[in-house]
Amino acid sequence: MKAFLDRPIEGEWPYVWVDATYLKVRRGGRIVSVAVIIAVGVNSDGRREVLGMEVGTSEAEPIWTEFLRRLTRRGLRGVNLVVSDAHEGLKAAVTKVLNATWQRCRVHFMRNVLAHAGKSGRRVVSAFIATAFAQETPEAASAQWRSVADQIRPKVPKLATIMDDAEEDVLAYMTFPKEHRAKLHSTNPIERLNGEIKRRTEVVGIFPNDEAIVRLVGALLLEQNDEWAVQRARYLTLETMAK
Repeated sequence: MKAFLDRPIEGEWPYVWVDATYLKVRRGGRIVSVAVIIAVGVNSDGRREVLGMEVGTSEAEPIWTEFLRRLTRRGLRGVNLVVSDAHEGLKAAVTKVLNATWQRCRVHFMRNVLAHAGKSGRRVVSAFIATAFAQETPEAASAQWRSVADQIRPKVPKLATIMDDAEEDVLAYMTFPKEHRAKLHSTNPIERLNGEIKRRTEVVGIFPNDEAIVRLVGALLLEQNDEWAVQRARYLTLETMAK
C-alpha cells in the first residue's frame, strides 16, 4: 500500500481533481473528524490515475500546501488546472505550489447559490445561470454571467454578490479546450470514487487510528487505479490534450 501511495509520479498531468471526505477516528482518547484528501489526475496521454491521499485534521491552507508539495516531490508536474469544491486555503495552495488555475466545482457552487434563491425561485435562477454555461467562449460566458447577476440583483442582492465573487473561479474551465470542458467544470470525475469510499467506511464507523484509514481507503484507491489502468478507452483523447 505504501509503495502505491508513495510511487513516483511520471510525465505531465494537465488536469487534477481534488476532494475531501470526512471520517471519524480515535485520537488521544477522543473521537475526532478528519479530512481524507484525495487527488486524481489525467496525464498527457489522457489516462486517469489516483495520484495520492492524505489524512489531515483540517482543510486550512498549510494542509493543502503540504499535500500538493508531497505530490510535486514525487514528480507531479505540468498541471494546468485543479478542480475542487471551495475548500478553504486550497486555491492559494494551488497557485503557490503548482502555479495552476483553480476551478471551483460548478455543481457545488450551484447548490450553494440556489440555497439563497428560495424554493419558488430555484428553477428560474438555475436556468438563468445555465445560460452562461451554454456560451461558446470565455468572454461570452463572462458577459452572460454578469448580465444574469445584474438581472437578479434587484430582487436577491445576496445571490448576485455571490455570483460576482465566484465568476472567475466557476468559469475558469471555459479557457480550456471545448472538448474537455464537460469533465473539467466539476468534481464529478471522482464523485463515484468518493461515494464508494463513504459506503465502505460507513461499515467501520469510527476508525481506531489514522493507519487504519490509510489501509482501507488506500486499498480502495489501488483497486480503482487498477480498474482505470485496464480500461481501453482514454478518459480524454490525446489529440485534444495537445490543443
